[in-house]
Amino acid sequence: MPDDASIAAKGRAGEIIGLWPDGPPSVLPPTPPESSFEAPAGSALFSMLRNVSEPTLTVYAPDPAKANGVGVIVVPGGGWRILAWEHEGVQVAEWLADHGYAAFLLKYRVTATPEDPAEFWTLAAETARLHAEAPPHAKAPNSITELFPNDLFHHALDVAADDGRRAVAIVRERAAEFGVDPSRIGMIGFSAGAFLTVDVALEPGGPPLAFIAPIYGGETRGKPVPPDAPPMFVAITHDDGLLINIVENLYLDWSNANRSAELHVFRRGSHGFGMVKQGLPSDGWINLFESWLKDLGFG
Repeated sequence: MPDDASIAAKGRAGEIIGLWPDGPPSVLPPTPPESSFEAPAGSALFSMLRNVSEPTLTVYAPDPAKANGVGVIVVPGGGWRILAWEHEGVQVAEWLADHGYAAFLLKYRVTATPEDPAEFWTLAAETARLHAEAPPHAKAPNSITELFPNDLFHHALDVAADDGRRAVAIVRERAAEFGVDPSRIGMIGFSAGAFLTVDVALEPGGPPLAFIAPIYGGETRGKPVPPDAPPMFVAITHDDGLLINIVENLYLDWSNANRSAELHVFRRGSHGFGMVKQGLPSDGWINLFESWLKDLGFG
C-alpha cells in the first residue's frame, strides 16, 4: 500500500486519520493491494490511487494568521474505481489551506480494479471512451444509473457515502483541535466525489453541512431535498456530455425545493478539469467558489 504522505509530498499534508479503526459498517468485495499511478488530466500527468480499501482523512491546516475557522472536506472523483488524488484532491486542499480554510482530504473506498497494470489500463480506456463518445445533450443520461445500472455500483455509492459521513463526524468531533467551528464545515467533491457529497447532504447522519460544492457530478437519485439542505455551488462545462443533464437536474432539484443554489456552466473545459489550468473558461471556477463562500460568510 502506498504511503499517503509521500503521495501528497507536493502539498503540505499533516495528520492522516483512519476513518474506521474498529472496521467499517459496510464493506466492498476484497480488492488487490492499493497502488498509485500517473494518468493524464488536460496536458499533464497527475497522481491517482486505485484499489483503496482503507479510507483516511488527511489534514491540511492553514497558517494560523490566515485561519478563518471554516473547515472543508475535499472529495476527489474517479468513477468509484480510482481516486484523482492530486488535481482533485491534494491541490484543492492546498489551495484552500492557502486561503485560510482548514482542509480535510478524504480517501474513500472504491471498487476493485485488476492488479495487473495492462488489464487495468484496458479498463481505464473503456471509461475514457465513455466520455469521448458522449451523446448529444438531448440524448445524454439524466441519471448516473443509466450509465452504471448494476448492484455493485449502487453498493459502491453507499459505501463511499458511509466514508463521507464518517469524515464529517471526525472533523466535528475534533473541531476545536483543528481550529474549526463545528457549525462551519462544508464539503466539496468532484465527479464521483460530487455524488458522495450530495448523498451526505441529503442524509447527513447528523446536523446538516454548512455548504456543499458538487463539481461536475451529483444527483438526488429521487430523494427529496431536505428543508434544511445546505447552500450549494455547482460547476460543470457544456462539453461534459455525460454529466451535463444530470448536474443541471441536480441544480433544479435544489432550486425547486427553495434551497440556495448557484450553477456555473462553462462553455469549455471537459470532464475532470479539477485544478488543471487549460487556458479555458473552466480555469476560473475556484475563484468563483471562493467568492460564493465569502458571500455566504464563510471566508
